[in-house]
Amino acid sequence: MLRKADKANAKISRKAVCGAILSLSVPAIVTNVTVPVLGITDVAIAGHLGSTVFIAAIAIGTNMFNMLYWMFNFLRMGSSGLTAQAFGAGDKTASTLVLSRALIIAVASGALMILFRYPLCDMILASMDVTGETRTVAQTYFLIRIWAAPATLSIFAFTGWYVGMQNSRITMWVSLLINVLNIAGSLALVFFAGMNIDALAYGTVMAQWGGLIAAMTVCIKKYKLNIPNISDVFKWSELKRFFSINIDIFLRTLCLVAVTLWFTRIGATQGDTMLAVNALIMQLFTVFSFFMDGFAFAGEGLSGKYKGAGDMICFHQTVKYLLLFGVAISLIFTVLYAFCGELFLGFLTDDISVAIASRDYIYWAATIPFAGFLAFTWDGIFIGTTETRSMLVSMAGAMVVFFGVFYLSFGTLGNHGLWLAFILYLIVRSVTLWIFSRRFNRASYFSH
Repeated sequence: MLRKADKANAKISRKAVCGAILSLSVPAIVTNVTVPVLGITDVAIAGHLGSTVFIAAIAIGTNMFNMLYWMFNFLRMGSSGLTAQAFGAGDKTASTLVLSRALIIAVASGALMILFRYPLCDMILASMDVTGETRTVAQTYFLIRIWAAPATLSIFAFTGWYVGMQNSRITMWVSLLINVLNIAGSLALVFFAGMNIDALAYGTVMAQWGGLIAAMTVCIKKYKLNIPNISDVFKWSELKRFFSINIDIFLRTLCLVAVTLWFTRIGATQGDTMLAVNALIMQLFTVFSFFMDGFAFAGEGLSGKYKGAGDMICFHQTVKYLLLFGVAISLIFTVLYAFCGELFLGFLTDDISVAIASRDYIYWAATIPFAGFLAFTWDGIFIGTTETRSMLVSMAGAMVVFFGVFYLSFGTLGNHGLWLAFILYLIVRSVTLWIFSRRFNRASYFSH
């Protein structure tokens, strides 16, 4: 028999559930959509510096940091789930400790990057096989921008923490502030200080530290956090759980990176045209992911909150409506890509040969939304409930399927075999997480 509190929770309206989801997802979507603006601006500035080397160097430099920071995404994902559960349980001290631990790791990791910046730079450039003047300019960019590492990683931690505190609006405003500071600072240094590629690097450094100051200021003023005791921060049982969750996420990220890098590598081995085709279709996947990631953020915050509160009814209603939102978004994008895919690709390239070659791959783009929306949705829910081991197992299994299908099909299907492997990789992630989600049906899962 349901408790009175459960019966009351069972009456929660659809409007309230959808409102909670949208209040977290919409700001996250806005943040995702504005991120490419900064990259486009950097390329545009580099394109007016008088040499194509600057364009190549900014592209290389950006990819260097993407590779570097991607590995530390656990600072955001791990923080959001643990914080959301503490928020749902009404434990302010626990949420403060989560942030403290994440910030310590962020600052320490950033400091180590700065300390070993020269060998780190050489190693990444060697892995990307960059030579000549482009390498020299990219190295200059890296060695300046690396000074933002502690701030950037700390912002990861704050982003996850704010999502866990059910407030993605703050992360949206901080992200917008960083973009504005970065663009304004870079333009000022180029046009008033006469700098070139170093202006873009210094602009990023100033913007990241400015964003961190803003995130910290809002945190202190709005949440009035007390500085925790060192003994509580380094309490072994909590540290063990914290690192266990983050190691799972880190290993999962390695699997994701392996698939992504291999996908790019195989595209490159097929020549410039096929590499460009894959990049264009992947851009359509990226646009779709901007929206689904927003709802995944909502899943992180709300599922963690209701797990922490022990509220099974609200949890299941949230999962239900997250899945319905996912179906709606995937249906919209499937229709758009199926009927307007060629039009979108036309906006992305003027190369006739690439445009013609990409037509044969439109149906893969139209397949992506329904193949992948469950993976995004369940990822958010599993992050919120800190079921990270299941996420790791799911991703590892999907990676094995990706490489297995690729090796079996690439010889006969060519690039279509690569896309078949990628679609099945998304489907395996979706199905395995759905199977693992059965544990959420047990009432004991939400008992304290």
